[in-house]
Amino acid sequence: MRCDRLWRRARLATLAPGRPGIGLIDRGAIAAADGRIVFAGPESEWPADWRAKEDIDLEGRLVTPGLIDCHTHLVYAGHRAEEFERRLAGVSYEAIARESGGILATVRATRAASEAELVRESLPRLDSLLAEGVTTVEIKSGYGLSLEHESKQLRAARELARLRPFTLKPTFLGAHAVPPEYAGCTHEYVRAVCTEMIPAVAAEGLADAVDVFCDRIGFSTEHARQVLEAARAHGLAVKIHAEQLSNQHGAALAASVGALSADHLEYLDEAGAAALARAGTTAVLLPGAFYFARETQRPPIDLLRRQGVSMALATDCNPGTSPLTSVLIAMNLGAVMFGMTVEECLAGVTRAAAQALGLAASAGTLEAGKRCDLAVWNVERPVELLYRLGFNPLHARVWRGH
Repeated sequence: MRCDRLWRRARLATLAPGRPGIGLIDRGAIAAADGRIVFAGPESEWPADWRAKEDIDLEGRLVTPGLIDCHTHLVYAGHRAEEFERRLAGVSYEAIARESGGILATVRATRAASEAELVRESLPRLDSLLAEGVTTVEIKSGYGLSLEHESKQLRAARELARLRPFTLKPTFLGAHAVPPEYAGCTHEYVRAVCTEMIPAVAAEGLADAVDVFCDRIGFSTEHARQVLEAARAHGLAVKIHAEQLSNQHGAALAASVGALSADHLEYLDEAGAAALARAGTTAVLLPGAFYFARETQRPPIDLLRRQGVSMALATDCNPGTSPLTSVLIAMNLGAVMFGMTVEECLAGVTRAAAQALGLAASAGTLEAGKRCDLAVWNVERPVELLYRLGFNPLHARVWRGH
């Protein structure tokens, strides 16, 4: 057999479920053909009659699956630095939101921007992620809050995927906040999301999934259910922002509708965690938002472990509560602030992140048949990826074999 490329003398962190821990293979090799992995294992098991067009000696470097940022709001206009300054002075995020700041401030800026302007502003944020070995990015809308402007955000995300080599997973988040023109009319806005926006987004193929912000400054559990059920009716996957600021039992709702993920989860309770475990819904933890908003209620990591819930990590890149464009820092924060292990952090931005996006069959581990998305690092041990702040040890990023 001939393959396109062989990387040898590598330390493989396969993250394959059949191997212990992170699936480390000390003297490993990995090969690709037509953009997919055809071999990942000990170099001694490389078939003697296989040949590669290109043979690359990695000189003992660590290879992980390409990193996955499974929760971002990367496409937006403007910034919210003045809100950050107010929060430093003691004003709460909720107080700012109730004054038409917060999400609505970014809505005003995003509505005023053209699609080309959104692409231009978002590219540096995307490039920051790709420079750290990220090969797959989920990008949510949610700063348009009308069909016209939500579609504009999603088209901008699609243009980013044309301009840069990465796998895009676009998510419609029309139920992020109630727009000014629907102030006091939440029921009517939810109806518009369900009967106008979701059908149009699905028909144009602009999104793979639908998300909803279920919290006391977001949407009620009943409104969230309507949104998620409408999404399912149009063939879209579902996910939810849940239990970030209070326990509205959004995680249990997510489980009941078969959501891919429930995200944030600082106020998750035992019943919610058990529901996630039964449904196989991934918990996406967002330490950047916890850190930046100076929250004090940590997500219940021990509870999630006991229940056997898969835990992903992501940047939550957004202008208000997590202006973070570093998955490596997200891993460090997950370890230092949430008490996650090295294995949990690395799995959280590879295997579990793929599960959170419905990509477990094609990404997130180094196994034959998966897409050949790799990150090659100038380190010896996986812990080094979490250990330093402001240091990027990436040697090479491989997307679909290239």
